[in-house]
Amino acid sequence: MPQFGQITPLQTMRLIGTPDCPTIFDVRLAEDIDALPASIPGAVFLPYERFSDFPTPPGSAIVVCMKGRKLSEGVAALLRTKGWKAEILAGGAAAWAEAGLSRMFRDDLQQLEVGMTLYDALYRWARDGFEEGHESPSWRAE
Repeated sequence: MPQFGQITPLQTMRLIGTPDCPTIFDVRLAEDIDALPASIPGAVFLPYERFSDFPTPPGSAIVVCMKGRKLSEGVAALLRTKGWKAEILAGGAAAWAEAGLSRMFRDDLQQLEVGMTLYDALYRWARDGFEEGHESPSWRAE
């Protein structure tokens, strides 16, 4: 269960693509991005140093670092002092990846490799299940 000021990866996933989705700021360090090169769909990469003079009008935000601890806590606190409704992603980018949620890769070949599993499943379903009906199984006695 997330603590006060945190949002879980599943709750965040449900918000992505909706009008109520907050801005998602990815503040991971360069070495963390190298270790886990994928990002949350729609996330904006912005180094944590850039938030001290953040000029945009307040809104709502979810702040993501690698594990959901130091960096995201600090940036979220700074945003709150500037009028933002800021939460942190519980467990950070590592928890997002561990949950198996959708990720965006900077490298197209990595994105393709991850997407092929889903593509293969949909292709097999379309190839093998196209004559499948939605009525009761035909082998059942009437």
